[in-house]
Amino acid sequence: QATEKAKRERPTFWSRPALEFLAPTVANVAAASFDRALDAVARQLGSGFAYISAVGGRSRRSLQFSRAISASQGVNAMTVQVERPSVQWRSLTVAGVAAIACVHQIFLLAPQKAPLFLVGLGLGISLYHAAFGFTGAYRALFRERDLSGIAAQAVMLIAAMILFAPVLDAGTTSGRGVGGAVAPVGLAMILGALIFGIGMQLGGGCGSGTLFSLGGGSSRMVITLLFFCIGGFWASLHLAEWRQLPELPGLALGDFLGAGPAVLLQAGLLIALYAVLRSLGFRERQSLWWQGGLSLARLIRGPWPLLFSGLLLAFFNWLTLLLAGHPWTITWAFTLWGAKAARAIGWDPATSGFWTGGFQERALNAPVLSDTTSLMNLGIVLGALAAAALAGRLKPDPRVLLGPAVAAALGGLLLGYGARLAYGCNIGAFFSGVASTSLHGWAWIVAALAGNWIGIRLRPFFALRP
Repeated sequence: QATEKAKRERPTFWSRPALEFLAPTVANVAAASFDRALDAVARQLGSGFAYISAVGGRSRRSLQFSRAISASQGVNAMTVQVERPSVQWRSLTVAGVAAIACVHQIFLLAPQKAPLFLVGLGLGISLYHAAFGFTGAYRALFRERDLSGIAAQAVMLIAAMILFAPVLDAGTTSGRGVGGAVAPVGLAMILGALIFGIGMQLGGGCGSGTLFSLGGGSSRMVITLLFFCIGGFWASLHLAEWRQLPELPGLALGDFLGAGPAVLLQAGLLIALYAVLRSLGFRERQSLWWQGGLSLARLIRGPWPLLFSGLLLAFFNWLTLLLAGHPWTITWAFTLWGAKAARAIGWDPATSGFWTGGFQERALNAPVLSDTTSLMNLGIVLGALAAAALAGRLKPDPRVLLGPAVAAALGGLLLGYGARLAYGCNIGAFFSGVASTSLHGWAWIVAALAGNWIGIRLRPFFALRP
């Protein structure tokens, strides 16, 4: 019996630390470098920072909550003390200094884009404080019949539709043209969304989830993001061949039916789908709104309910539409970063039609912080870093097991490649697409959910929780 028990407890190949096989892994190097960078900045800040850290480190707060047990069970009401982690002043200061440096650089390159960086900071805080992820929500839907994340996304979409409709109907704002996220629906687009969905479950995140998890200290997301960039760049090299496959031209219901009817139709469809799921026994397993009252401390330090975060995401997407002239997108920046890295090691952009001429060539030759999507992505990471420090939960762990590391690499490739084929990710294609009343947003989510279902069944092969 002892021998059998030892066999069961013996780590498998996939569950051993990746460091035993990869010396060292990308995640270990990146996480260690990140930690050293924090220490270096802290040393540069000197005694003033030390004072802030000392004061903040001692200011621990406690939360009290009471749980009343039914008298029929013969147990008295009891009070449990839960200690709230301290604010991590060092990390918060690093996030603040980095954000100020970015704003300064953006003002030098493209001052009109500085407000978009601030929008990115708000998005990062909103995503982290509510742990508002699409990957986990879809896994909970399939595995636990949990509607919490889906209900929050539905409200977010309806709010965004209502905000977008008058702006897109007018076609201009402040004398500048605006356009929605509208794209064709075709075989390549559907295939891209399918493999993106698989990548979500293997990589552990989506477009937004990768960024806010990275800012929150996830070492595995370093691997996912690296291969996300590689996958996006790889797809760009032969995107023209994929576009030869049959596809229907982009269609916005708002252009066909009118803004008001299109919003009502889409909102009605979301409500009907929610009602069907409820009738099948799906339920919200977590609270969607504030419980125990709202306080200033909770507003600043979190956690936030999903519905509150979803409404903020809709608001920030609307701000992006007003400021940038287009809705919120994420994955274009990853493709651009991959191309810049490839050029740095010898790749010639002239060999690719995608990167020759037009917007792509200009973006490739321009500084990273002059690109709208790139600066917003950086804002999301720093916003999530600040939120994690405020919550006192920033604890980067450089240890990444081999199975999850391989899954992150494979998932990142699928995410990057799929996003390029599908005209975006869960944000650019689904969220912004549906908010723009584009049919491709609906086609995207159907294919991506199928991909998530497949990805969930692949997770155990990489020692990931089903």
